[in-house]
Amino acid sequence: MRVRAVILRILRQFSHDKRTVGLMIFAPILVLTLMTFIFGGSTYEPKIAVINAPLRFVNALEKNEANVFRYTEGDAYMDITTSQLDAVINFERGVPKILLEGSDPKKSQAVMMVVQNALMGDRASLQPDVTYLYGYRNMATFDNFGPILIGFFVFFFVFLIAGVSFLGERNTGTLERTLATPIRRYELVLGYVGGFGIFTVLQSTLIAWYCIHVLHVLMVGSFFLVLLVTILTALVALSMGTFISAFASNELQMIQFIPIVVVPQVFFSGLFDLSTMSVWLQRFGRLMPLYYVADALQNIMIRGKNLSYIMMDIGVLLLIFIFFMVANIVALKKHRKI
Repeated sequence: MRVRAVILRILRQFSHDKRTVGLMIFAPILVLTLMTFIFGGSTYEPKIAVINAPLRFVNALEKNEANVFRYTEGDAYMDITTSQLDAVINFERGVPKILLEGSDPKKSQAVMMVVQNALMGDRASLQPDVTYLYGYRNMATFDNFGPILIGFFVFFFVFLIAGVSFLGERNTGTLERTLATPIRRYELVLGYVGGFGIFTVLQSTLIAWYCIHVLHVLMVGSFFLVLLVTILTALVALSMGTFISAFASNELQMIQFIPIVVVPQVFFSGLFDLSTMSVWLQRFGRLMPLYYVADALQNIMIRGKNLSYIMMDIGVLLLIFIFFMVANIVALKKHRKI
């Protein structure tokens, strides 16, 4: 009888908390649906530029499911430096010289497998001469994923801590008492962002330094640019976390938002190849902040790009941050109209 009473009490709690019930049902369905689309994508077909290549070799590449493009040498080099190509194969005196883009070990392996199959049966003198534009031979997979993971962990922990902390301010009445003073909404939001921001700058610096100097993740570019991107990532996560907390009634609900807000971003951050997904899914991925974080960090750490190359990523992150800052100011209206 007492066990039955406890069971009924728990069920009544759930019946009065429709948001929790909805998140428990909707979040797993969303994640499973995304996984179906992502892992159900097509096999990756490497993009290879050929220069002075014999027709027999080009046909063999295409039979091995490679996307083959005929290029001039200058245009091919320009496109591979912007990662539009996975490899450039230039035949000099009948010997294939392969320049691999090299930033993604899986794509480099796919290129080499296709080339080896295409050259199968040729004489030993046709063994290719392989060089790397970015990365290196036998590059570890973690070197490719490292920049993505730095951005993800900065985003995830700042989002969670900021959301739970701001929710605590609201539930303990601190937020209402603060709003009872003459302070304006934008001043309050700026104050919270500034206070949490000091901590996030320290966190971002330590995570980036530890991954690069202790875990020895591949680092070619400027450490200052890595800090700039990670700090922007933390600010975006901070503004999103405080905004999402307005829709949670307790810490459990805040955690339940993770599968909806954070997990989908992991799928589009670069851990999985976007080019094998449907076009509409690729466009959907462009809406995710972590897509731009990962793109910027990979360009800095693996490809050694400078500030001008990542300006679009930084610009998008700034716009997202400003959008959620404004959204936070508007969300405070339900606590007090000023």
